[in-house]
Amino acid sequence: MTDSKRRKGLTVASALLGGVLVLTGCSGGGDGKAADNGDTSQAKADEAAAKKSSEAQITITPKDGSNNASINNSAAVTVAKGTLTGVTMTTADGKAVAGALSADKTSWKPTAQLERSTSYQVAAEAKDSAGLVAHENATFTTVSPANSFIGNFTPEDGSTVGVGMPVSINFDKAITNKAAVQKGITVTSSSGQEVVGHWFNANRIDFRPEAYWKENSTVTLKLTLDGVEGASGVYGVQQKTVTFHIGRNQISYVDAQTKQMKVTQDGKVVKTIPISAGSPENKTYEGIMVMSQKFKETRMNGATVGFTDDDGKGEYDIKDVPHAIRLTNSGTFLHGNYWGAKSIFGSVNTSHGCVGLSDTKGANDPNTPGSWMFKNSLLGDVVVIQHTGDKTVAPDNGLNGWNLDWAQWKAGSAV
Repeated sequence: MTDSKRRKGLTVASALLGGVLVLTGCSGGGDGKAADNGDTSQAKADEAAAKKSSEAQITITPKDGSNNASINNSAAVTVAKGTLTGVTMTTADGKAVAGALSADKTSWKPTAQLERSTSYQVAAEAKDSAGLVAHENATFTTVSPANSFIGNFTPEDGSTVGVGMPVSINFDKAITNKAAVQKGITVTSSSGQEVVGHWFNANRIDFRPEAYWKENSTVTLKLTLDGVEGASGVYGVQQKTVTFHIGRNQISYVDAQTKQMKVTQDGKVVKTIPISAGSPENKTYEGIMVMSQKFKETRMNGATVGFTDDDGKGEYDIKDVPHAIRLTNSGTFLHGNYWGAKSIFGSVNTSHGCVGLSDTKGANDPNTPGSWMFKNSLLGDVVVIQHTGDKTVAPDNGLNGWNLDWAQWKAGSAV
């Protein structure tokens, strides 16, 4: 190659390399005048956009896309640096949910409990001090029945009950996180008595003091279970306060040997009633029992509690048992008896395990022992059954946890 050709080639290579350098410099946003103009223009555009946007900051809870939301407290709209001018909440099918705006117009929430397993849409609008409008939207789904638990409780809100009535809660799902759930339940008495919970199984917890409730006191049950994880992936939804009143102190003592029942109020015997308890073949449970249900008339069929003939039918089927008061879940009642001879009461034990009192058919005679007992009894009154020769009733057979001493009772607490 001649020198002239070599110089020409170097010139071309230098030009190509120069082109590469120029291109690289442009793509890197060097300090050229055009790049400065671009940055300045963008900054001005950003500044102008900011001036046109509302300062109002809307927050919707639960956040968009949430699942397993609470049906009590999760739904809310709040705004900072502004006031709410409109909030709508609807179900997926368009049903409106009523809500209330705070006095200062900075928050909104539903006025009723939400439904489980339901999708809700929330649309909110707010204005800042300059009148500029902001919008926010969210969609969420509340917890499903399969992923939530509720507790059915006794006694009822506002009721007046006897001194033996425990607070008994039965959950519709098995609870494995017992401590967490128990911490979400408080039971207090105006008497100042210490109240402790006892788990009988994974679904039931009862609360009571060491001794019977103080007469004429008030008991308060607070359920703060909303969002509490009772088992893996299963959450509470209840948030409720219940109060009930304790009436006079009535305790009845049934003696199967003397076949008499002594009814006491505030420690004094107010009535003695002849009774007929369980026969030697079908003894009545012994122990402390609490009245849990009352029926002016009810049907009693032996087949439902295991008393059957060879044909499988009940040994008895009485469709109109008068003045029946339940003492156990397994079928022990204190009830009126019109079919037995009057002479058996106070002299012979003839029943299949219940405690019978003389009564008349139709439950309309106010002068019978059965009628008197029914009229003068409250749910939660105590019946102590003695000298039957049978075993002590199981503490979870009805509301009969009083058959556990205080140490045994406290041992069943999870906290």
